[in-house]
Amino acid sequence: MVKNNVEKPAPHAGLTTEERQWLDDVWDKLQVKMLAEVDRIGDRIPYIPENGAYREDKAETDIYWWTNGFWPGMLWQMYHATGETKYRAAAESVERKLDAALEGYDGLHHDVGFMWLHSAVANYRLTGSARAKTRGMHAANLLAGRYNPAGRFIRAWNDDCTGWIIVDCMMNIPLLYWASRETGDPRFDVIARQHADTTLANVVRPDGSCNHIVILSPEDGSFVEAPGGQGYGTGSAWSRGQAWALYGFALSHRHTGEARYLEAAKRVAHYFIANVAATGYVPLVDFRAPAEPVAWDTTAGMCAACGLLEIAEALPALEKPLYVNAALRILQATDKRFCNWNPDEDAIVGGGTGSYHGRNGDYSVPIIYGDYFLIEAVLRLKGMDFLIW
Repeated sequence: MVKNNVEKPAPHAGLTTEERQWLDDVWDKLQVKMLAEVDRIGDRIPYIPENGAYREDKAETDIYWWTNGFWPGMLWQMYHATGETKYRAAAESVERKLDAALEGYDGLHHDVGFMWLHSAVANYRLTGSARAKTRGMHAANLLAGRYNPAGRFIRAWNDDCTGWIIVDCMMNIPLLYWASRETGDPRFDVIARQHADTTLANVVRPDGSCNHIVILSPEDGSFVEAPGGQGYGTGSAWSRGQAWALYGFALSHRHTGEARYLEAAKRVAHYFIANVAATGYVPLVDFRAPAEPVAWDTTAGMCAACGLLEIAEALPALEKPLYVNAALRILQATDKRFCNWNPDEDAIVGGGTGSYHGRNGDYSVPIIYGDYFLIEAVLRLKGMDFLIW
């Protein structure tokens, strides 16, 4: 079990004095901002602020919403790093509210990993709570229940999406790796690996770019088509999808030790780094969209930064700098251009975009998971994070 308030040796100790100063400054600002936010937000479940304030509470408007685990994830990361008990109290209360989603069931789909890794499983890892473990196992069984054995994949969404897989699910399957270790039952691990292999074969392209959605035959898993999804269109490269793949395959390597997953993560990372370097280290919503209009998605950068640091942890010393330096450039560029450190206003990372063609209030705005990945990346660099995936 992870002990809170214990600093581990920083895995990326080769930072320059200037980089360390920036990191320490950001950490100081994060502590001020998060203390103010936990006092304001408490156990409400935020998503996107309106005029600098979180007004919507997803516990009331949509308890099934896929991002509902990120606020407790932020709270658990801060609790582990600081020992401040108000973070734990708020996170535990959110976790109890999420029971309504488990009991309701109908609105849940593949994103139960996002929802319960960051709430119940994080709680169990840090405190040993038996009730939290039960919630995590419940979610893991729901995810495993979506497995199609003929096609060797976990189906996305509900309704008529019987043969759909999406790159996002690479970030959900760590829930299955955890469940396999906790129970000693290999079936969870087998499902996760087989889904990862099917994703690798159908979603990741030879140049390291990725499809968002792939439709397979639910009868035999054969390829049907790859629609555009949340990117610009068919054949484009939605940047957050690239980040999901980059980080997701790196996490599958962590949990399995399989070299093919690390190589896949590196291939996607090289594509991501090459593209983000051309736009000042802040990613466009889609790396293959038309030049106009210019649309950013900082959340893709924050997730990718965590993935790049995860890759670096798996590599020998001489290979680490490429990934650590890219992560730092992304974080520093986003801090300079998009971060709001005013403790009287909610949210930190602006410039997040849910989808290229979307105009449903999630276009060029702060989105809760951008803040989560920023916190995780900063704590990774300081050696103060814990395994939440």
